[in-house]
Amino acid sequence: MVGGEGPADPRWMVKGTWIDYAKTFKAFCINLEHRYYGESHPTNDLSVKNLQYLSSSQALADLANFITAMNDKLKLNKEVKWVAFGGSYPGSLAAWLRMKYPHLVFAAVSSSGPLLAKVNFMEYFEVVVNALREKTGGEECVNQLRLGHKQIEDMMKTEPDAIEKEFRVCKPFVRATKNDLRNFFNSIADDFADLVQYNEDNRISSDTKYRNITINTVCKMLTEPGESPAYKRLAAFNSIMLDKANQTCMDYSYNNMINDLRNITWGSEGARQWMYQTCTEFGFYQTSSGEVEVFGDHFSLDFFIQQCQDVFGTKFNENFVDSMADWTNSYYGGLGISVSRVVFVHGSVDPWHALGLTTTEDNDAPAIFIHGTAHCANMYPASENDPAELTEARLEIQQYIGTWLGQP
Repeated sequence: MVGGEGPADPRWMVKGTWIDYAKTFKAFCINLEHRYYGESHPTNDLSVKNLQYLSSSQALADLANFITAMNDKLKLNKEVKWVAFGGSYPGSLAAWLRMKYPHLVFAAVSSSGPLLAKVNFMEYFEVVVNALREKTGGEECVNQLRLGHKQIEDMMKTEPDAIEKEFRVCKPFVRATKNDLRNFFNSIADDFADLVQYNEDNRISSDTKYRNITINTVCKMLTEPGESPAYKRLAAFNSIMLDKANQTCMDYSYNNMINDLRNITWGSEGARQWMYQTCTEFGFYQTSSGEVEVFGDHFSLDFFIQQCQDVFGTKFNENFVDSMADWTNSYYGGLGISVSRVVFVHGSVDPWHALGLTTTEDNDAPAIFIHGTAHCANMYPASENDPAELTEARLEIQQYIGTWLGQP
């Protein structure tokens, strides 16, 4: 199991579909944490100078070094085959590991991996909006979301105190800067990003108290009959998300966010480290440019590029970020990746599928596209509520692994 932008979670050593596969194929399981995340601290602090050693290519070299060392330590012979698993960014790493180190890694399962580095990832919120349509079977939910945002924009000019109260903001809008307000709107949109990205996933780490917060339940809140205006319904959802995050008020302060990200001491969250990787390798900025009508045009690309510069320095401008994303695509191949014995898995509700392989271009590197499922859904433990297509996808992945291992 390839680690990613967070601590290695021991629960993955006893749960998850890869454990089921391991039992089937009598495999040995190892979970390796990614450098700079969790407890893996290779430097004294997270200064920009020290972050130069944080990259996907360095992470792949760590994996290669680890595999070689484990082969020696455990005296594994050439018949023992390594299969890499990963979801999201580690899903990309699993595929790239097989491509860059084919002599060490025999096969890989790449789940929800964004293979294409893209700075202005405007498609993200386009998929979010389409997912609301797909899961509810119509336009009503999207229309209410659009109306709610329009009401918020209008009332912030005429009755800002009403919006302050409903959205439980930490400071009044009269003291807000332009970037504060952009952050406010970005935060509201991010609630829907989180809702859609993990919709109905049987997550190992998810809080059961909030398990019923799904596209369908939230859209019901937005569309059920009643006198409550659309903005108040959006605010009610925002309150649920604040409570879920144990936040008493909505802190939309841009400076507070930047100051948190400027902290160079080791912490457990990994937000500074991941932001560095987006500024130096991937972009992945979920801008409002693709769905201006629904979410407003408040968090365009320049908002995110400014964050790179405010956190890491002026050299991290748009030209720099663009050139680094281009280099990443050149190094790995983007969606033109040339690799064998990798299965690429995506869900139609997951916004990250827009940057991944969803159709089979090469029978040696098949793609499975699961309609109706979200981010990394195939990796989580099976549930009796799983749609048939998800159950079939898990079996299909197992068949690919078995065929490649010669154990169908």
